[in-house]
Amino acid sequence: MPQKLALLASSAPNAQAALAVLSRQINPVPVHEAEIIIALGGDGFMLQTLHATQHLDTPVYGMNRGTVGFLMNAWQAEGLRERLAAAEMAVLNPLRMRAMRSDGTVSEALAINEVSLLRQGAQAAKLRIIIDGRQRMDELVCDGAMISTPAGSTAYNYSAHGPILPIGSDVLALTPVAAFRPRRWRGAILPKASRVRFDVMDPDLRPVMADADSRSVRNVVRVDVESVRDIAHKLLFDPGHGLDERLIREQFV
Repeated sequence: MPQKLALLASSAPNAQAALAVLSRQINPVPVHEAEIIIALGGDGFMLQTLHATQHLDTPVYGMNRGTVGFLMNAWQAEGLRERLAAAEMAVLNPLRMRAMRSDGTVSEALAINEVSLLRQGAQAAKLRIIIDGRQRMDELVCDGAMISTPAGSTAYNYSAHGPILPIGSDVLALTPVAAFRPRRWRGAILPKASRVRFDVMDPDLRPVMADADSRSVRNVVRVDVESVRDIAHKLLFDPGHGLDERLIREQFV
């Protein structure tokens, strides 16, 4: 029996063109009725799609109509249903960020790639790092720091010289951004169940912002991060082109 497919596309012209082509071929249904969601765009649009559909237990198959397309499959209009029937699934758990501002208000957000703290002004940030209630670093002087999931380890984390993590591994990457002191500290690999807390030191002199997949909170004084086990994002990939293969390939280029 043919699967019910929904189509979502970014506003980019080539994504809209792909949407028009597939709409004529597959008779799409609304997202809430779909068995598979087709996302047309780049990695940013895939993240938007996963966040928007996290209340559904529906896998997402992306086709790259953007630039990098790490989370996407190659664009091809022909043979879509056959590709979906053969696709492999990867399951991703997001991070939950709880950010407290200097005025005492609190914001929460989910991140599929990473939660990052970044200096907000000219002065370097000073951060205290506490993991599972135990202080691990009393002062990190840096441009910022981040907690990355395996799926996000090839994104901002990798650009900051953090490790690439295998998909499915029960670990997170804690990576500094331009660490000044301790100068040689390159970060840490943490168990996935870790609860990480960042305290911002001297927040008036050295303001810091927190970011969860590009959703930002300014003037934070404390940020708590943990993995969310009860939310599972399901991504579909063509055989031989899944996230595990891409993660390995990224390390040899």
